[in-house]
Amino acid sequence: MSPRPLPPLRVVLVACLLALCTQGMPPGHRLAHAQADAQTSFSIDQVLSAPFPSNLVAAPNGAAVAWVQNAEGVRNIWQAEGPDFGAQRITNYTQDAGQPLSDLQFTPDGRQIVFVRGGSPNRQGEHPNPRSHPDPAERALWVVDADGATAPRRLAEGHAPTMAPNGGRLAFLREGQVWHTTLGPDAEAEPLFTIRGSAGQLRWSPSGDRLAFVSDRGDHSFVGVYARADSSLHYLDPSVDQDSNPVWSPDGAQIAFLRIPHERDDLPFMPEREALPWSIRVADATTGDGQEVWKADEGSGSAFQGLSAPNQLFWGAGDRIVFPWEKTGWLHLYSVPLGGGPATHLTPGNFEVQFVAMTPDRQAMVIASNQGDIDRRHLWRVPVTGGTPTALTSGAGIEWAPVVTGDGSATAFLASGATQPARAEIMVGDGTPQPLAPASMPADFPSDHLVTPEPVMFSAVDGMRIPGQLFRPPDLAPGEQRPAVIFFHGGSRRQMLLGFHYRGYYHNAYALNQYLASQGYVVLSVNYRSGIGYGLPFREALNYGARGASEFNDVLGAGLYLQHRPDVDPDRIGLWGGSYGGYLTALGLARASDLFAAGVDIHGVHDWNVVIENFVPSYDPAARAEAARLARQSSPMAYLDGWRSPVLLIHGDDDRNVPFRETVDLVEQLRKRDVPFEQLVFPDEVHGFLLHENWLRAYRAAADFFDRTLRDGPE
Repeated sequence: MSPRPLPPLRVVLVACLLALCTQGMPPGHRLAHAQADAQTSFSIDQVLSAPFPSNLVAAPNGAAVAWVQNAEGVRNIWQAEGPDFGAQRITNYTQDAGQPLSDLQFTPDGRQIVFVRGGSPNRQGEHPNPRSHPDPAERALWVVDADGATAPRRLAEGHAPTMAPNGGRLAFLREGQVWHTTLGPDAEAEPLFTIRGSAGQLRWSPSGDRLAFVSDRGDHSFVGVYARADSSLHYLDPSVDQDSNPVWSPDGAQIAFLRIPHERDDLPFMPEREALPWSIRVADATTGDGQEVWKADEGSGSAFQGLSAPNQLFWGAGDRIVFPWEKTGWLHLYSVPLGGGPATHLTPGNFEVQFVAMTPDRQAMVIASNQGDIDRRHLWRVPVTGGTPTALTSGAGIEWAPVVTGDGSATAFLASGATQPARAEIMVGDGTPQPLAPASMPADFPSDHLVTPEPVMFSAVDGMRIPGQLFRPPDLAPGEQRPAVIFFHGGSRRQMLLGFHYRGYYHNAYALNQYLASQGYVVLSVNYRSGIGYGLPFREALNYGARGASEFNDVLGAGLYLQHRPDVDPDRIGLWGGSYGGYLTALGLARASDLFAAGVDIHGVHDWNVVIENFVPSYDPAARAEAARLARQSSPMAYLDGWRSPVLLIHGDDDRNVPFRETVDLVEQLRKRDVPFEQLVFPDEVHGFLLHENWLRAYRAAADFFDRTLRDGPE
């Protein structure tokens, strides 16, 4: 593929201005200083004060659920049990230590919950330590009683715990190897077995006597089985490909898994519409002999695309394997009989399935998709054999991450709305959903002062239609022109919605967009090409990212759309975003400073060759000269001579996604060109800031920067 050439910005601007003049659009007037100084009705602290729920899980038996709530950085585990589902906090952490809680798992009897405290190490083996504590941080397994009767107890260093179904043994990962322990107070952790490669995706057999796992060996991976009875280990149907996502049959006799052919030339952040077709294989768990039961067609759907789920394959009732596939250009669920044959399409339509859980009886899937509501997520239930999906939720809310209680009596999920932040909810049977911990919401959270964003569509400069959400100031009067800010999400495999987001990072970003609107800014949140939610051709947009930066068409289109709105001051348009959104912010400032007056770039990508190497350590730009040339041409660093607008750069120096050197190198070049910049650096902080106070500092700095460069700047 070759990048689509873009018309010079000057030509685009003149053409658009001429078109608007022929329509007779009258010019507006600027925002008066008195209104620029108007006080908002809430603070950044208030709009970021709501606890964010995550890691929702259900007990394997009975009617209990648990989740993590992050309340202004203080992370705790909450639990609720039927039939009344009264929620209680079962851990009592009181400080924001910057240490995440994750990997929640009930014991089989539901009486205890195992979890992980701490984050993943960087390449130097250092665990996140944003408090800069002199003692090294760790990532460790803990256990707590489900009723909160006792304090959490540390078990061992490690992560990815999985309990054997009989409750007698806990397997987990440490430094790429498989370890095990019990939950007894005096238990010692020890290696279960040692393998070449790096172990992952631990799956106990239904009887708990064997453990399936994946051995990642770089350019290939195997699915293995370890038998505790004789300490034997063997690999299933090994090949040169990438095997993953093992799932046991209910009787423990077989294992289904994915096989994805290796393609050495694949690089991230480049479009991939087709690939060597992937397949599903089933192997005898004892002998290792396997066979193919289904294979993707060539063309659309031949490149595997995954779901937000603990595993990508599900073993349904009647020996049907449920899996995701993009055959139609939309990510959907299908099922196929164990004996093979054509796949049954479970979720047909022009929408995408994202979150998936199987009911305990294996008869149905509960999913979250944007069916019939492209800018939200709602819950549906569909049998594994096919049939018309049944809507479980609908309306103006957003629902995601469903889990079904072990007894099948209730469905728990996370939910939000345009003015209501995320929360955990429960739906008993077919009843009305109810919040699980309503008292945990701060009394002064400013829901009544938030605006409801409007869905909008605008044209990129190459003609592609781009969706977004428009936040208009609540006090906007007819005829006024306000400063405007454009927000770009990260990823880029993300989609901003008409409400608080299901990811904590973008839940915060949505809150800042609300705050900026309350301050008098018109805010446009852009779902640019290469994001999810709108089908395969949109996500795998031609020439996107490091293969041509075709999203720059959307950046320009968003700026021109706002520039010619009657309620926007055309000389006061700013950009902001983090990660991939920081990339587009920097790209907009570097290539279109005459359109964009200022920007806030949070840990943004500035040179694709640096970031590709961060994700693919074997990447050698010298050996991939043409790819490296195009990646550089697609980067903001290639256009610095045109950068004139001021920028605020924010970055943590332990960022594992976008190397800190991306900001270091950009600052050097901006200094050489006398481009005005400001910087806010967080020592020892990671990509998605772990300390709540750093979110506050970053967002206060961003709002202040826009006030000085856009709202209160000279007429």
